[in-house]
Amino acid sequence: MYAIVEIAGQQFKVERGVKVYVHRLDASEGAKVEFDKVLLVDNGGKVQIGTPSIDGAKVAATVLSHLKGDKVIVFKKKRRKGYQKSNGHRQQLTQILVQGILGKGETLKDEIKVEKKAPKAEAPVAEVKRAAPKKVAAKKDDAPVKKAAPKKAAKKKAE
Repeated sequence: MYAIVEIAGQQFKVERGVKVYVHRLDASEGAKVEFDKVLLVDNGGKVQIGTPSIDGAKVAATVLSHLKGDKVIVFKKKRRKGYQKSNGHRQQLTQILVQGILGKGETLKDEIKVEKKAPKAEAPVAEVKRAAPKKVAAKKDDAPVKKAAPKKAAKKKAE
C-alpha cells in the first residue's frame, strides 16, 4: 500500500515505515503530524485518485529530526567582463517516519517505535601505571667508527 501525498508544497510517494526528507516543518522532534492532502492511494491494486485530494484520507507520521541538506554552490560569471559572484545555500530539512496511511474515519492501530540514539557516555579513564623506562647500558661495540681516509688522486700520465 502506498500513497502520493503533498507535504510542504512537494509531492512524495510514501509507504508505511519509510523515512522521508521534506522541507522544514513547524513541529518539534518526536511530534506526531498528519497530512491530509493525499492525492492518490494504491491499496493492493485498488487505486483511488482524488480531485484534487481524497476526502478523509490522511498520512500519519512522526518527526525524527531537523537537519540541513548538502551545500549547493551558485556561481555566476560573465566572460571577459570581470564579473564573478559566488553564493552558497543549505536547505533546512525535516526527517519524518511514515506511521501509516489512513482512510476516512480510520485511526492508527499500531505505531512504529522510533529508536533514539542516546549520546555515548564517556567511559571513565582508568589510570595505568607504567614502569619507568629501563636504562640501557652502553655496549663496548658502540665505540665511534673511524671514517675511511679519502682516496688519493690518480697519478697523471707522463706526456
